[in-house]
Amino acid sequence: MSMINNLETIKGVMKFDSEDDFYHLQIIKRKKEHPELGSNSMIVKTYYIRSIEYLESKMPEIISLCNLHDARGCINLNRRSFEKIAYQMLIKVTNQIMNRDFKSVRKAYESVCGLHSSEQEKKWIIDIDEKNPDIITIISNTIKNCEPDRRVDKVVTILETKHGFHLITKPFNVAEFSKFHPDIDIHKDNPTILYIP
Repeated sequence: MSMINNLETIKGVMKFDSEDDFYHLQIIKRKKEHPELGSNSMIVKTYYIRSIEYLESKMPEIISLCNLHDARGCINLNRRSFEKIAYQMLIKVTNQIMNRDFKSVRKAYESVCGLHSSEQEKKWIIDIDEKNPDIITIISNTIKNCEPDRRVDKVVTILETKHGFHLITKPFNVAEFSKFHPDIDIHKDNPTILYIP
């Protein structure tokens, strides 16, 4: 299978309203490709993307590290706030210290970045595990016909994955959608694919 590079499409979705905004990007080795890993995944490197120019400048390094480690570059398209993450980290570290969980303190910032979005215009991921354009059309139409506002196309963009596609969408009524597609996964604040070797 050939490599996947969704940089150009992802750039069209990113928005920076202030110096406080950033996107959380990680290079991840997965147990699926590396059975020797002790856990489900291992973070090779993390980036805090503060501008499109910064992401573009880091892409050669990201591609090189992904190729070297047989890993994937994953980015969460729901923005983070440096200020909010700092406050959330303070809460998490305080709780860890009070619970005498001193070993976990070093991982607090990464953990909080993964959990706390500050995005006003949330983006969800619909994970389609087949390369069939007809399925994309069917699912896109189902989403459009879900509340709120059945007149608006809620699919923001489509990104290629290893075995299919990620539909990046605005929020919609999950109960309505699930009546038609009960087996399709909806991720409300997860990373999507930037690059796979």
